[in-house]
Amino acid sequence: MKIESVNVTVFQYPTRRVSDSAGHSHPGPESMAKMAMLTITAEDGTKGYSFAPPEVVRPFVVNTFFRKVLVGQDAFNRERIWQDLAHWQRGSAHQLTERALGFVEQALWDLIGRRLNLPVWKLLGGYRDKVPAYGSTMCGDDLPGGLSTPEEYASFAETLVARGYKAIKLHTWMPPVSFAPNPKMDVKACAAVREAVGPDIDLMIDGYHWYSRTEALWIGKELEKLNFAWFEEPMEEESMASYAWLAENLSIPIIGPESLGGKHHSRADWVKAGACDILRAGANGVGGISPTLKVANLAESFGMDCEVHGNGAASLAVIGAIKNCRWYERGLLHPFLDYDQPAAYLNSLIDPMDEHGMVSLPTRPGLGEDINFAYIEANTVSHD
Repeated sequence: MKIESVNVTVFQYPTRRVSDSAGHSHPGPESMAKMAMLTITAEDGTKGYSFAPPEVVRPFVVNTFFRKVLVGQDAFNRERIWQDLAHWQRGSAHQLTERALGFVEQALWDLIGRRLNLPVWKLLGGYRDKVPAYGSTMCGDDLPGGLSTPEEYASFAETLVARGYKAIKLHTWMPPVSFAPNPKMDVKACAAVREAVGPDIDLMIDGYHWYSRTEALWIGKELEKLNFAWFEEPMEEESMASYAWLAENLSIPIIGPESLGGKHHSRADWVKAGACDILRAGANGVGGISPTLKVANLAESFGMDCEVHGNGAASLAVIGAIKNCRWYERGLLHPFLDYDQPAAYLNSLIDPMDEHGMVSLPTRPGLGEDINFAYIEANTVSHD
Protein backbone atom coordinates (compact mmCIF):
# COMPACT_ATOMS: atom_id res chain seq x y z
CA MET A 1 0.00 0.00 0.00
CA LYS A 2 2.18 2.83 -1.28
CA ILE A 3 1.68 6.39 -0.06
CA GLU A 4 0.64 8.67 -2.90
CA SER A 5 0.31 12.10 -1.27
CA VAL A 6 0.52 14.11 1.94
CA ASN A 7 -1.72 17.17 2.22
CA VAL A 8 -2.77 19.75 4.79
CA THR A 9 -6.15 21.48 4.96
CA VAL A 10 -6.41 24.50 7.25
CA PHE A 11 -9.93 25.41 8.38
CA GLN A 12 -11.57 27.61 10.99
CA TYR A 13 -14.02 26.68 13.74
CA PRO A 14 -15.68 28.44 16.70
CA THR A 15 -14.19 28.05 20.16
CA ARG A 16 -14.54 29.57 23.59
CA ARG A 17 -10.98 28.70 24.61
CA VAL A 18 -8.49 31.55 24.67
CA SER A 19 -4.81 31.57 25.58
CA ASP A 20 -3.25 33.96 28.07
CA SER A 21 0.15 35.62 27.56
CA ALA A 22 1.90 32.47 28.82
CA GLY A 23 -0.05 30.16 26.51
CA HIS A 24 -2.41 28.63 29.09
CA SER A 25 -6.01 27.95 28.06
CA HIS A 26 -8.95 29.66 29.76
CA PRO A 27 -12.63 30.28 28.92
CA GLY A 28 -13.39 33.38 26.92
CA PRO A 29 -15.84 34.84 24.41
CA GLU A 30 -16.51 32.79 21.32
CA SER A 31 -14.05 33.43 18.50
CA MET A 32 -12.83 31.65 15.39
CA ALA A 33 -9.70 29.52 15.65
CA LYS A 34 -7.74 27.62 13.03
CA MET A 35 -6.99 23.91 12.87
CA ALA A 36 -5.04 21.85 10.35
CA MET A 37 -6.12 18.42 9.10
CA LEU A 38 -3.20 16.33 7.88
CA THR A 39 -4.22 13.76 5.24
CA ILE A 40 -2.10 10.86 4.03
CA THR A 41 -3.50 9.16 0.91
CA ALA A 42 -2.46 5.74 -0.40
CA GLU A 43 -2.56 4.79 -4.07
CA ASP A 44 -5.66 2.63 -3.48
CA GLY A 45 -7.52 5.72 -2.20
CA THR A 46 -7.36 4.91 1.53
CA LYS A 47 -6.81 7.99 3.65
CA GLY A 48 -5.53 8.61 7.16
CA TYR A 49 -6.09 11.79 9.16
CA SER A 50 -4.83 13.70 12.17
CA PHE A 51 -5.43 17.20 13.54
CA ALA A 52 -2.79 19.70 14.62
CA PRO A 53 -2.35 23.44 15.09
CA PRO A 54 -1.41 24.95 11.72
CA GLU A 55 1.93 26.21 13.01
CA VAL A 56 3.00 22.63 13.79
CA VAL A 57 2.48 21.35 10.22
CA ARG A 58 3.63 24.39 8.24
CA PRO A 59 4.12 24.01 4.46
CA PHE A 60 7.91 23.99 4.91
CA VAL A 61 7.68 20.99 7.26
CA VAL A 62 5.27 19.13 4.95
CA ASN A 63 7.37 19.73 1.83
CA THR A 64 10.83 19.29 3.33
CA PHE A 65 10.22 16.30 5.59
CA PHE A 66 6.81 14.62 5.30
CA ARG A 67 6.57 14.32 1.53
CA LYS A 68 10.25 13.56 1.08
CA VAL A 69 10.10 10.61 3.47
CA LEU A 70 6.55 9.27 3.00
CA VAL A 71 5.60 9.52 -0.67
CA GLY A 72 6.30 6.26 -2.49
CA GLN A 73 6.80 4.28 0.71
CA ASP A 74 4.73 1.29 1.79
CA ALA A 75 2.48 2.60 4.56
CA PHE A 76 2.78 -0.69 6.43
CA ASN A 77 6.50 -0.04 6.91
CA ARG A 78 5.47 2.35 9.64
CA GLU A 79 8.47 1.85 11.93
CA ARG A 80 10.96 2.45 9.13
CA ILE A 81 9.10 5.61 8.10
CA TRP A 82 9.09 6.86 11.68
CA GLN A 83 12.80 6.13 12.11
CA ASP A 84 13.59 7.97 8.87
CA LEU A 85 11.63 11.01 10.03
CA ALA A 86 13.26 10.91 13.47
CA HIS A 87 16.66 10.84 11.71
CA TRP A 88 15.76 14.09 9.94
CA GLN A 89 15.35 15.78 13.31
CA ARG A 90 19.12 15.92 13.71
CA GLY A 91 19.90 19.54 13.00
CA SER A 92 16.23 20.29 12.22
CA ALA A 93 14.49 19.70 15.55
CA HIS A 94 13.35 23.34 15.71
CA GLN A 95 11.44 22.76 12.46
CA LEU A 96 10.54 19.06 12.57
CA THR A 97 9.41 19.12 16.18
CA GLU A 98 8.32 16.17 18.30
CA ARG A 99 4.74 17.41 17.88
CA ALA A 100 5.03 17.53 14.09
CA LEU A 101 6.56 14.05 14.04
CA GLY A 102 3.77 12.83 16.32
CA PHE A 103 0.95 14.15 14.17
CA VAL A 104 2.22 12.67 10.90
CA GLU A 105 2.75 9.34 12.62
CA GLN A 106 -0.80 9.43 14.00
CA ALA A 107 -2.16 9.97 10.48
CA LEU A 108 -0.10 7.01 9.31
CA TRP A 109 -1.59 4.79 12.01
CA ASP A 110 -5.06 6.07 11.10
CA LEU A 111 -4.41 5.15 7.46
CA ILE A 112 -3.36 1.61 8.37
CA GLY A 113 -6.33 1.12 10.70
CA ARG A 114 -8.80 2.37 8.09
CA ARG A 115 -7.21 0.13 5.44
CA LEU A 116 -7.55 -2.95 7.69
CA ASN A 117 -10.94 -1.83 9.08
CA LEU A 118 -9.65 -2.09 12.66
CA PRO A 119 -9.25 0.40 15.52
CA VAL A 120 -5.62 1.35 16.11
CA TRP A 121 -5.78 0.26 19.75
CA LYS A 122 -6.52 -3.28 18.57
CA LEU A 123 -3.64 -3.15 16.10
CA LEU A 124 -1.36 -2.12 18.95
CA GLY A 125 -2.37 -5.04 21.13
CA GLY A 126 -5.93 -4.64 22.36
CA TYR A 127 -5.63 -4.96 26.13
CA ARG A 128 -8.97 -3.36 27.17
CA ASP A 129 -12.07 -1.77 25.72
CA LYS A 130 -12.72 0.84 28.44
CA VAL A 131 -10.68 2.88 30.90
CA PRO A 132 -11.49 5.06 33.94
CA ALA A 133 -11.00 8.79 33.34
CA TYR A 134 -9.73 11.50 35.62
CA GLY A 135 -11.03 15.03 35.28
CA SER A 136 -8.11 17.30 34.43
CA THR A 137 -8.84 20.96 35.20
CA MET A 138 -7.62 24.01 33.35
CA CYS A 139 -5.05 26.21 35.07
CA GLY A 140 -6.31 28.54 37.73
CA ASP A 141 -7.57 31.96 36.68
CA ASP A 142 -8.98 35.22 38.02
CA LEU A 143 -12.53 34.69 36.72
CA PRO A 144 -15.18 34.98 39.48
CA GLY A 145 -17.02 31.67 39.69
CA GLY A 146 -14.31 29.94 37.68
CA LEU A 147 -11.07 28.64 39.19
CA SER A 148 -9.94 31.78 40.99
CA THR A 149 -10.01 30.55 44.61
CA PRO A 150 -9.49 27.30 46.51
CA GLU A 151 -13.21 27.31 47.28
CA GLU A 152 -14.05 27.43 43.57
CA TYR A 153 -11.74 24.47 42.92
CA ALA A 154 -13.58 22.59 45.68
CA SER A 155 -17.00 23.43 44.24
CA PHE A 156 -15.94 22.35 40.75
CA ALA A 157 -14.49 19.11 42.15
CA GLU A 158 -17.89 18.29 43.65
CA THR A 159 -19.45 18.88 40.22
CA LEU A 160 -16.93 16.52 38.61
CA VAL A 161 -17.58 13.79 41.15
CA ALA A 162 -21.33 14.14 40.56
CA ARG A 163 -20.63 13.74 36.84
CA GLY A 164 -18.96 10.39 37.53
CA TYR A 165 -15.23 11.07 37.82
CA LYS A 166 -13.40 8.90 40.34
CA ALA A 167 -10.23 10.98 40.14
CA ILE A 168 -9.36 14.66 39.59
CA LYS A 169 -6.11 16.39 38.63
CA LEU A 170 -5.62 20.03 39.51
CA HIS A 171 -3.69 22.41 37.31
CA THR A 172 -3.12 25.29 39.70
CA TRP A 173 -2.27 28.96 39.16
CA MET A 174 0.55 30.09 36.92
CA PRO A 175 1.64 33.50 35.60
CA PRO A 176 0.19 35.81 34.39
CA VAL A 177 -2.23 35.36 37.34
CA SER A 178 -1.10 38.13 39.69
CA PHE A 179 -0.29 36.03 42.78
CA ALA A 180 1.24 33.05 40.95
CA PRO A 181 3.38 31.11 41.51
CA ASN A 182 2.44 30.53 45.13
CA PRO A 183 3.06 27.17 46.87
CA LYS A 184 0.72 28.04 49.73
CA MET A 185 -2.16 28.77 47.35
CA ASP A 186 -1.51 25.50 45.51
CA VAL A 187 -1.73 23.56 48.77
CA LYS A 188 -4.85 25.48 49.87
CA ALA A 189 -6.58 24.45 46.63
CA CYS A 190 -5.51 20.84 47.12
CA ALA A 191 -6.74 20.82 50.72
CA ALA A 192 -10.07 22.39 49.77
CA VAL A 193 -10.65 19.78 47.06
CA ARG A 194 -9.73 16.90 49.37
CA GLU A 195 -12.17 18.16 51.99
CA ALA A 196 -14.90 18.57 49.37
CA VAL A 197 -14.63 15.13 47.73
CA GLY A 198 -13.64 13.00 50.71
CA PRO A 199 -11.01 10.28 51.03
CA ASP A 200 -12.13 7.91 48.26
CA ILE A 201 -11.49 10.12 45.20
CA ASP A 202 -7.96 9.94 43.79
CA LEU A 203 -6.37 13.39 43.50
CA MET A 204 -3.31 14.60 41.61
CA ILE A 205 -1.65 17.97 41.00
CA ASP A 206 0.23 19.49 38.09
CA GLY A 207 1.44 22.84 39.40
CA TYR A 208 3.85 25.57 38.44
CA HIS A 209 6.68 23.92 36.48
CA TRP A 210 9.58 26.00 37.73
CA TYR A 211 9.46 25.73 41.53
CA SER A 212 12.75 25.37 43.38
CA ARG A 213 13.72 22.14 45.13
CA THR A 214 12.78 23.50 48.53
CA GLU A 215 9.39 24.75 47.30
CA ALA A 216 8.63 21.44 45.58
CA LEU A 217 9.67 19.50 48.66
CA TRP A 218 7.38 21.56 50.90
CA ILE A 219 4.42 21.13 48.54
CA GLY A 220 5.11 17.40 48.28
CA LYS A 221 5.14 16.96 52.06
CA GLU A 222 1.77 18.71 52.28
CA LEU A 223 0.36 16.54 49.49
CA GLU A 224 1.43 13.44 51.41
CA LYS A 225 -0.76 14.58 54.32
CA LEU A 226 -3.66 14.95 51.86
CA ASN A 227 -3.06 11.46 50.40
CA PHE A 228 -2.58 12.63 46.80
CA ALA A 229 -1.97 9.95 44.17
CA TRP A 230 0.88 11.72 42.38
CA PHE A 231 2.91 14.92 42.09
CA GLU A 232 3.52 16.12 38.51
CA GLU A 233 6.10 18.52 37.02
CA PRO A 234 6.77 20.90 39.94
CA MET A 235 10.28 21.73 38.64
CA GLU A 236 12.20 22.22 35.39
CA GLU A 237 12.40 18.76 33.82
CA GLU A 238 15.77 19.46 32.21
CA SER A 239 17.19 18.92 35.71
CA MET A 240 16.81 15.16 36.07
CA ALA A 241 18.98 15.28 39.21
CA SER A 242 16.42 17.53 40.92
CA TYR A 243 13.70 14.96 40.30
CA ALA A 244 15.89 12.13 41.56
CA TRP A 245 16.47 14.17 44.71
CA LEU A 246 12.75 14.91 45.11
CA ALA A 247 11.71 11.27 44.59
CA GLU A 248 14.26 10.22 47.19
CA ASN A 249 12.85 12.66 49.75
CA LEU A 250 9.11 12.12 49.24
CA SER A 251 6.80 9.12 49.63
CA ILE A 252 4.17 10.51 47.25
CA PRO A 253 4.77 9.11 43.74
CA ILE A 254 6.59 11.48 41.39
CA ILE A 255 5.38 11.26 37.78
CA GLY A 256 7.35 12.38 34.74
CA PRO A 257 8.76 13.56 32.53
CA GLU A 258 5.87 15.21 30.71
CA SER A 259 7.28 17.91 28.44
CA LEU A 260 10.93 16.84 28.22
CA GLY A 261 12.14 15.93 24.73
CA GLY A 262 14.17 12.88 23.87
CA LYS A 263 11.33 10.43 23.30
CA HIS A 264 11.85 7.02 24.96
CA HIS A 265 15.60 7.63 25.27
CA SER A 266 15.30 10.37 27.91
CA ARG A 267 12.68 8.41 29.81
CA ALA A 268 15.04 5.44 30.06
CA ASP A 269 17.55 7.79 31.71
CA TRP A 270 14.89 8.90 34.20
CA VAL A 271 14.17 5.30 35.18
CA LYS A 272 17.87 4.56 35.63
CA ALA A 273 18.34 7.71 37.73
CA GLY A 274 15.31 7.00 39.95
CA ALA A 275 13.87 10.39 38.97
CA CYS A 276 10.25 9.23 38.92
CA ASP A 277 7.97 6.53 40.27
CA ILE A 278 5.53 6.68 37.34
CA LEU A 279 6.64 7.32 33.77
CA ARG A 280 4.89 9.90 31.59
CA ALA A 281 4.57 10.11 27.82
CA GLY A 282 2.04 11.33 25.29
CA ALA A 283 1.78 10.87 21.53
CA ASN A 284 1.74 14.62 20.92
CA GLY A 285 4.85 15.23 23.01
CA VAL A 286 7.28 12.38 22.38
CA GLY A 287 6.96 12.00 18.62
CA GLY A 288 3.93 9.79 18.11
CA ILE A 289 2.06 6.67 19.13
CA SER A 290 5.04 4.38 18.53
CA PRO A 291 7.50 6.04 20.95
CA THR A 292 4.71 6.39 23.52
CA LEU A 293 4.19 2.65 23.31
CA LYS A 294 7.95 2.16 23.67
CA VAL A 295 7.89 4.23 26.87
CA ALA A 296 5.00 2.15 28.22
CA ASN A 297 6.86 -1.08 27.48
CA LEU A 298 9.99 0.32 29.11
CA ALA A 299 7.99 1.18 32.22
CA GLU A 300 6.44 -2.28 32.33
CA SER A 301 9.89 -3.85 32.23
CA PHE A 302 10.72 -2.06 35.48
CA GLY A 303 7.37 -2.75 37.15
CA MET A 304 6.25 0.86 36.69
CA ASP A 305 3.05 2.43 35.43
CA CYS A 306 3.10 4.74 32.42
CA GLU A 307 0.37 7.36 32.61
CA VAL A 308 -0.35 8.65 29.11
CA HIS A 309 -0.38 12.44 28.89
CA GLY A 310 -3.27 14.32 27.34
CA ASN A 311 -6.66 13.50 25.90
CA GLY A 312 -7.67 12.52 22.40
CA ALA A 313 -7.65 9.66 19.93
CA ALA A 314 -3.92 8.92 20.02
CA SER A 315 -3.85 8.75 23.82
CA LEU A 316 -6.81 6.38 23.84
CA ALA A 317 -5.16 4.16 21.22
CA VAL A 318 -2.10 3.62 23.41
CA ILE A 319 -4.10 3.20 26.62
CA GLY A 320 -6.31 0.59 24.96
CA ALA A 321 -3.23 -1.45 24.10
CA ILE A 322 -1.35 -1.49 27.43
CA LYS A 323 -1.92 -2.79 30.94
CA ASN A 324 0.27 -0.45 32.98
CA CYS A 325 -1.79 2.75 32.66
CA ARG A 326 -4.44 3.36 35.27
CA TRP A 327 -6.21 6.46 33.95
CA TYR A 328 -7.24 8.41 30.86
CA GLU A 329 -6.76 12.18 31.15
CA ARG A 330 -10.05 13.83 30.21
CA GLY A 331 -9.89 17.58 29.84
CA LEU A 332 -9.03 20.31 30.13
CA LEU A 333 -12.12 21.07 32.21
CA HIS A 334 -13.57 24.32 33.56
CA PRO A 335 -16.91 25.36 35.15
CA PHE A 336 -17.63 27.70 32.22
CA LEU A 337 -17.08 25.16 29.44
CA ASP A 338 -18.98 22.06 28.32
CA TYR A 339 -16.39 19.41 27.50
CA ASP A 340 -19.12 17.02 26.32
CA GLN A 341 -19.96 19.28 23.36
CA PRO A 342 -17.80 18.15 20.40
CA ALA A 343 -15.88 20.64 18.29
CA ALA A 344 -17.71 21.74 15.14
CA TYR A 345 -15.44 19.67 12.89
CA LEU A 346 -16.34 16.45 14.71
CA ASN A 347 -19.72 14.73 14.66
CA SER A 348 -19.18 13.20 18.09
CA LEU A 349 -16.63 12.96 20.90
CA ILE A 350 -13.80 10.46 20.74
CA ASP A 351 -14.08 9.97 24.51
CA PRO A 352 -17.70 10.00 25.77
CA MET A 353 -17.80 9.09 29.46
CA ASP A 354 -20.55 7.17 31.24
CA GLU A 355 -21.99 7.92 34.66
CA HIS A 356 -19.43 5.63 36.29
CA GLY A 357 -16.47 7.60 34.97
CA MET A 358 -15.55 5.08 32.27
CA VAL A 359 -14.49 5.95 28.72
CA SER A 360 -14.98 3.28 26.08
CA LEU A 361 -12.38 2.75 23.39
CA PRO A 362 -13.64 3.73 19.90
CA THR A 363 -14.95 0.99 17.62
CA ARG A 364 -14.55 2.95 14.37
CA PRO A 365 -11.53 1.96 12.25
CA GLY A 366 -8.26 3.84 12.53
CA LEU A 367 -7.94 6.31 15.37
CA GLY A 368 -11.74 6.45 15.54
CA GLU A 369 -12.35 10.15 14.97
CA ASP A 370 -15.88 10.89 13.74
CA ILE A 371 -14.89 13.68 11.34
CA ASN A 372 -17.38 16.16 9.88
CA PHE A 373 -15.78 16.47 6.44
CA ALA A 374 -18.62 18.66 5.13
CA TYR A 375 -17.98 21.23 7.86
CA ILE A 376 -14.25 21.25 7.16
CA GLU A 377 -14.82 21.72 3.41
CA ALA A 378 -17.24 24.59 4.02
CA ASN A 379 -14.83 26.35 6.38
CA THR A 380 -11.50 25.73 4.66
CA VAL A 381 -9.05 28.63 4.76
CA SER A 382 -6.26 27.03 2.71
CA HIS A 383 -5.47 23.69 1.14
CA ASP A 384 -1.95 22.55 0.38
